[in-house]
Order: sequence, then C-alpha cells, then structure tokens
Amino acid sequence: MALLSDKAQKKQFIKIASADPERYYPTNALKKNGFTRFQCEKCGRYYWSSTESNVCGEPGCNKGFQVVDNNPSKNSLSFIDVWKKIVEILEPRGYKPLNRYPVVARWNPTTEFTMASIAAFQPFVISGEVPPPAKKLVIPQFCLRFGDVENVGITGSHCTGFVMIGQHQFVSQDEWDIEQAFQDIFDFLVVGVGLEKHEFKIQEDVWAGGGNYGSCLEFFSRGVELFNQVYMLYQQTPEGPVELQLKVLDMGMGQERIAWFSQGTPTIYDAIFPFVLSKIRKRTKIELDLELFNKFSQFSAFLNNDEVESMEIAWERVGKEMNMDPKILKEKIIPMTAVYSVAEHSRALLFAISDGKLPSNVGGGYNLRVIFRRAMGFIDRFNWDLNMEEVCRWHAEELFEIFPEVSDNLDDVCRILEIEKQKYMATKENAGKIVKKLIQKSEISEEKLLELYDSNGINPEIIISAARKLGKEIKMPDDFYGKVMARHEKITQVHATHKLIEIDIKGLPPTKSLYYSNYLDVENTSKVLKIQKVTYNNNTNNSMKEEEGSSDKGKNLNQNSWGVILESSVAYPTSGGQLNDTGKINDIPFLDVIKVGPCIVHMLSKKPSFNEGDTVSVKINKKRRKLLAQHHSATHIVNAAARKILGDHINQAGAKKTPSKAHLDITHYESLTDDQVDQIEKEANKIVSKKIQSKNRFMSRAEAEKMYGIRLYQGGAIPGKSIRVVETPDVEVEACGGTHVNNTSEIGKIKILKSQKIQDGIVRLTYTAGAATTKILKEHKQITENLCELLDTQPDFLLERAKELLTKWRELTKAKSTGIFSKQMIELTSETRSTKKPLKELTRYFETTEELLFPKLQKLKDEWSEMKNEIFEISKVVGQKNIETLIKNAEIVDNYKFIAAFYPKISNKILVNLSKSILKRELKAIILFVGSTNGGINFISMRGQNLKEINLSSITKKFLNKFKGKGGGKQESTQGFINTFEGNPQDLLVSFKKLLFGEK
Repeated sequence: MALLSDKAQKKQFIKIASADPERYYPTNALKKNGFTRFQCEKCGRYYWSSTESNVCGEPGCNKGFQVVDNNPSKNSLSFIDVWKKIVEILEPRGYKPLNRYPVVARWNPTTEFTMASIAAFQPFVISGEVPPPAKKLVIPQFCLRFGDVENVGITGSHCTGFVMIGQHQFVSQDEWDIEQAFQDIFDFLVVGVGLEKHEFKIQEDVWAGGGNYGSCLEFFSRGVELFNQVYMLYQQTPEGPVELQLKVLDMGMGQERIAWFSQGTPTIYDAIFPFVLSKIRKRTKIELDLELFNKFSQFSAFLNNDEVESMEIAWERVGKEMNMDPKILKEKIIPMTAVYSVAEHSRALLFAISDGKLPSNVGGGYNLRVIFRRAMGFIDRFNWDLNMEEVCRWHAEELFEIFPEVSDNLDDVCRILEIEKQKYMATKENAGKIVKKLIQKSEISEEKLLELYDSNGINPEIIISAARKLGKEIKMPDDFYGKVMARHEKITQVHATHKLIEIDIKGLPPTKSLYYSNYLDVENTSKVLKIQKVTYNNNTNNSMKEEEGSSDKGKNLNQNSWGVILESSVAYPTSGGQLNDTGKINDIPFLDVIKVGPCIVHMLSKKPSFNEGDTVSVKINKKRRKLLAQHHSATHIVNAAARKILGDHINQAGAKKTPSKAHLDITHYESLTDDQVDQIEKEANKIVSKKIQSKNRFMSRAEAEKMYGIRLYQGGAIPGKSIRVVETPDVEVEACGGTHVNNTSEIGKIKILKSQKIQDGIVRLTYTAGAATTKILKEHKQITENLCELLDTQPDFLLERAKELLTKWRELTKAKSTGIFSKQMIELTSETRSTKKPLKELTRYFETTEELLFPKLQKLKDEWSEMKNEIFEISKVVGQKNIETLIKNAEIVDNYKFIAAFYPKISNKILVNLSKSILKRELKAIILFVGSTNGGINFISMRGQNLKEINLSSITKKFLNKFKGKGGGKQESTQGFINTFEGNPQDLLVSFKKLLFGEK
C-alpha cells in the first residue's frame, strides 16, 4: 500500500484516535485531575475541561487572546525563570537537564536549522541507531522557523527565533507510561505556572512527521496555546502501521509563550527581552502606549497573515473591535510593533550567526538575510539611530545566565552584521535608479516587487520610500516576506558519487575496513565473498583522471565491469569528498572502489581469475594513498587555520581531496585578501611543523558529542551509533571516515594555490600538501623561468613586463585600424619591480590557470609580433610616400582621375582611411582599392564629393552580381566582400573600371 502524506495520515488517524480515546490519550490522568471530555460546538473537535463548556480552547473559537487583563497565572515567571521552574519540577522526577544544541543542525542531514526541540535528536536517536543522552530529559532548545516573518511584531505572539523547551522520553514499551508523562507536564502548569484547572482546556489532536505518527494533547488558556505533548506511537510502512519499539515523548513548549502568559504583558516580546526593549525605546524615542496596546493585543491575533485573505480587511476588523479608524490605528501601532520586530530579528540572527550560519542569497542564509533586511527596513523607515550589532550585544547581556555561549562570538557576529549592513546600503543606493526607471515605464506590480527582492535584494520598504520621493504611492503586499521565502523553499537533493550498481549484498557481513588503523598499510589478504558482473559507469567519478602515470587514465569502467566484495580490505572507497584508492587484487587492477550498504565493492575492468571462497591479496597504489591522506589531513589543518585567522564563524561547507590537490569550502562573508590567504597558509604550516601526533579513534556518538560538541560534524552528518573521531590535539577535532597521516609532520608543506568566492557566504581554498606541493612548486618555477625567457626579463620584473605586453598588444590592435603607431608600441621595455607573487597575480590578471599561463602569453606575444610586421606594411600603405605615388600614377579617364590598387592583407578600414587622405587633395578622383583576407577579397570604392554624376552604388551592385559578392553603400562610397575568387585581383580592378567608364 502507498504511504500517506503527513496531512492525509493525520486526517485518517484523528478519526481512529477520537473513536478510542482511552487507548490513545492519558484519559485516566485527565479524569483523575477532574477533567471531562467535551466536543466543541464551533469546530467539532474533542477537548477536556474541568468545568462545563461549549467551545474548545482555540482562539478562533474564542475572542482572541485574553491574558493581559485579569491574568489567570498566579506565578509571574521571567523568560529565564520559566526554564528554572520546569527543571525544578521535572529533574526530581528523573528528567536530565541538557544544554541546547546549535541552531545550525550539522548533525542532521535532513534539515539546515533546528526547528523543534525533538530535532536535536533526529534522525539517529529517533530511529534507534544512537542511544539518547538520557532516557528522560528536558532541554531549552533555541529554534528557527521562517514561516511567519510577516507576523513578527504585529500579532504580538510570533517569533522567527524561539526557545522550545522539550520534555522528552526515549523508552521501551515496558517503560512507557503515558499517564505519568502527562502528569509531569500537568503539574508544571498547575504548580510551576500557578494556573487553576478551570483556566485551561486540553484538546485532543494527532501528529505526523517523518513517517511516524501518534496522538497528542494541546493545552490552551484564554485563547493561547501553551504547548502540546506528542506521543509517537507508530511508523508508516508499505505493509501498514507498525508500532514503534522505541516510544518517544515529544512535548514542545515555547519558553517565550509561558513567560508571556504568566506575566500578562501586552506582547510576548515584552515578556522575553524587556532589557533590550528598554534600550531600543530609549534610543528610538518610541514609547509604548500601554493603554492602547493592551486593548490592541486582545485582537492582534486577527492579524495573523496565514489566516486572513486580506490584511486590509483584517485591520478594519481590529479597528472596528477597538472603535478606531484603522488607518489611524496603524499609524499609532506600526512604530511600536517595528520595535518588536527589530528586537526579535536581532535575537534570531545572534543565535544563527553565533552557531555558524551566515546571511547570504542561498539556502538557509537567504532566510537570515530576509529578516535582517526586514529589520533594516523598519530602522530606515522611521529614521532610527540604531544598529543591529548593538541590539545583539544587548541580547547577549540579557541572555547570559541561560545562554552564555552567545557572548563568546559577539565580535564575529557584529562584524558579519556590519558587512551585511554595507551590502544593504549598497543595494539601497542602487534602488533609486532602478525604481525611477521602472516607474517611468509602468506601475510596479506585486510580482515586480518580488522579482526586485529576489534578483536585486531590494526590499519593498526601500522601493516604497524611493517611489514616494518620485510622487508615486506603492502598496506593500500582504505576506510579502512569506511569498519571497516560498520562492526559496529548500529542495532536498541527493548527490551520488557513483551511478547506482545492482549487486546483491543480502546475507553478506560488513566489510572490515583496514584503512583506519594506519594509512601506510597498503596490503592485505582476504577471503572473496562475492563476485558479480555489474552494469556500471564511473563517469561521475574522476578518480582515474587524477591518477598520475596510469596507463588507464581517462578510461571508464563499463558494462563489462566486475564487482568484488571481500571479507576485509585496505582499499578506501570514495566518500566524504575523498577519492578512492586504486590497486590490484591478485594482479588484476581495480580502478574504483565504492560502498554499497556496509560492503566495500572493488570494481574490476575484467572478469577475475579467482572465485568466491578463494583467498586473495589486495595491494593499493601507495603513492596515491599517501597523497590522499596528506590532502585529507591538510584539509582539517587548513580549516583550523582559517578559523584562527578569520574568526570562529568559519565552518566547512564542502571539500574535495584528490591526489593532485584539494579544496575546502569555508563559511565566510567576503572574499579573502592576499594577506589573509598568506596568513592562513603560514598558520597551517606552523601547525604542520609542530609535529603533532594524531589521535584517531572510534567513539560512541553520544560520548563524542558530549566531549567535543556538534562542531565535530564539519564534514556533515555521519550515521551510526559509533563515529570515528580524528583529532589533532589543541588544533582540530572532526568526525571523519577518511585516511589521515599519523603525525602532522607527514603532511609536508601546504601551499594555498587559490582563493575564490564561489557563492554568497562561501569561499573556496584550493591547496596542495606534501609531494603534490613539491611537484606544483617545481612546475611553477619552470613556468616562471619559461615566462622570463619568453619576455626577456627577470622574475622580479615579470609581472609588469607581462602587463606591458597586453597593453601594447591592445595598442597595436587599435593601430591596425588606423595605421598610426609609435615606436613604444613595438618594444617591451618595462623594468618595474614587483614584490607580489608573479604567477598568482598573472593568473588573476589574465583570468587563467598557472598551467595555461605560458601558452596564453606565448600566443599573445606571437600575435603582437605578427601585428608589428603587419603595422609596418600598413604604415607603408597609408604613408605619405604611397599617397604621392598613387596620385602621380592615377589614370585620367573622361577628365576624372581613376586611382586603383591591390593591397594584400589590408582591411577595408585602412583602405577607407587611405582613400579619405587622397580625396582631401584630389576632389575629382574616383578610387577603387582591393584588399584580401584569409576568407576572400575585400574592396572599397569612393569618389570626390563634387562628382555627383558618378553613382558608385549602382556600379558596385553590378560588380557584386558579376562576382557573387556581398556589400553596398551610397552613391559616393561603397564596400564589399567576395568570398570565392581564384583569379588575379588585378582583373577585379579592370572589371570595375569597365563598369564605370565602359571600354575606355
């Protein structure tokens, strides 16, 4: 049977759960606490209440939020107090308090950000692959969600960044106690928050996600959803639902919401960061009109952008409820809500950037840029003397007691926000010109606003302001930022290193990987478990192309390939950005190694002579293995060096290691300067020179995360209960399955070849290590020597001499069209010394690689030398001596001077200039000049301005028809081209003359 979508699964299961509440809900505990089951007369859903009731707790079935006046909570809890109180209640009951996980979910391959407390344990704890840090736990998890950006500030309850306190259990069927799990959180509500039972209602619901589903309860009071408690019970399978062996409790409680509810403040923001708000209000001079806002807050839920068709109608509804003109209401409310938006977005950015994500134009970074620019839009709109960096510092101060770690990277965060502000200001400066141009053409539609943001980064507040200056009013679309982000919904992509192969591994044990213990181990013997002919093509793998000296270089394994699986192998399969080993099994080459499930498959290009069950010997290419190990270890070292030089925001965003070179993609907000690259290289080689012994070992995932933190996952998520930790003590620690050297001294010299910004927020460093560095330096030395010889100079003068060559090549190219040149154009004389690295500068200047630099400059010099010869010929043609000769030798026909000549390899442009020079002196001359190019014959004809009786246009037309050419012109001048002419060019001169004068 087909699997249901989450929505369809919920729709199906709610009927089942509602029909049998005793099975799916903690009904005994509910009844014990004095609650009775009812059905809402408005929405029809089932809920529990301790008093007689007709409607459930949903705000839509009530009159919005009713917590400001006559707040029902006995205990007023600050944001931090909420966490302290839940720990106080749950810890004695066996729940272990944990520190938050980063908001950038490096351990989770399915998501970019942590969006719920349970996400800290997905996917590996939930799936049962990895044991939980505790069977029962509570965690204050900061989360990011960007579906309600437009609501932040306005509704008084929405946040993009929030703390979800998780009450979680990961237990067996025998340990599962749904009644007690309910009682634990119920007691927090009654004892911790101090809420009387009659003040809240508990609603039945169901949950589905990631193939799992179960029942849940939602807790409401005064129109506010306080939290929900999910009981994960089943897994969807094609055969039907299967009961989960690991029972999971997922109670997610908004720490902000409980603080807001218990304090009864006008908005959630007033409850969670009062210190920050007081600072902003003092700076912006925007005071909170408490009376007005208290009244507004009761109806602000009606402005939820997700739930209204028109914001204009929604504001009218709120205005009607408050007995105020909606336009006046907005004018008073929006500046106050803008303060909230700036404060909230700043806090979300503080956590995201501190945890390693940068604003950009791609992926999750795009969402961060959206909220940054929305906040900046408010700051600009109201002309506030406020910057986001300052607000982040205030947040860090207010949060220090519960989240001290966000203060550690404050300088980095502020620097990144300053750079982001500079980009915003540059965009704003450009916006005026764009808007002016668009307004002159037509009205700016909603679609055009979206396009301007998406393509140019110009948010609507800037456009509206720029348009207003031009006397035009533009309406801000409803849910603009939601629509923007809908265009950038993340599409999950699966990148395969190889095309899939069909090989049966059923019943086979995992291959024992021998490459972990020592990268110098290059041989082993093993029993053959499987031999199978496979359909396979390795076009997606460049391993053979990287193999130096291989006679099979450039070949592809094909349908005649054979997959061989052994009990154990020293051969490393392509993974983690590192290319595979190559070698032989019993003298039969294998040119690729891949992993299929837990098995290592050696790809042979011909049928092996051995059989299943035989014992064979494996031997890999030692040189290739060492180069790959050096480059993989160098990648860890360069990553650490970059973090030390550039800041703690540096994380790996991608990497590739081949025998010839490696590259590392790092998270950074701008291109690197040459000085920064040099510093990173220097720091990396300093680490290498310390001769640090590597500590590579397998550890349980939980132990590794506890010891080293989530930054461990630099190379991305790694599955399994046990992970391999590669540590260079006091330098870098990463979870990594690649081959590595035993001591940093074995890496050899690291040489950074290139730094390039490959996308917004990502910089790629390309480098070599060890023998590859020695080879590349030797090659670069030879290239430098060759270039010096080519340009007749010394290394110190090479850079400027090469630039001079390009300059004079351009000058001669221009001179070819005029015939005018100077002696300086035909000589290379620069002896300007440069302290810069010539090859690096020249590859940048000529936009090429080191390998292609010499051929490019050689071609340039050859063309320059050829042009020198051509210019000499051209100068003779246009020179005064030739002009005098042409006039002197002119043929007199019918009282006209007919001047005709053939000039090989001379373009029409030169011939036109020559003609003009003659006609300045000879007003009654008629000229025909013929030239030639590689493609055929070119010609021009011209006459003096006073010879109006001569129509060269009609003559040229006849001439072209005769010789099947193309061209044309005016009565006084024409040009043309004859593609195929095998006769004597002098015959063309004669033919044109006959057409002009007849047989004279």
